[in-house]
Amino acid sequence: MPIYEYACRACGKEFEVLVRGAEMPECPHCRSNALDKLVSVAAGHVRQGKGAEPAPPAGGCGRPQCGTGGCMGLG
Repeated sequence: MPIYEYACRACGKEFEVLVRGAEMPECPHCRSNALDKLVSVAAGHVRQGKGAEPAPPAGGCGRPQCGTGGCMGLG
């Protein structure tokens, strides 16, 4: 049973809903069925534990002195 994201054309609200089988979802705010399915970002499972290191922050190498990419991954 996947969770989908929708935008309601009637009231403009965005929401997530668990869809079972062929059921037609409705807006929880205004109960309209005039919905547009949104493209969601896929979620993934990341293994953490002994020996696993967290990913460096986006735009940097992970060193404290780097911050937001000042070293540009060199060194």
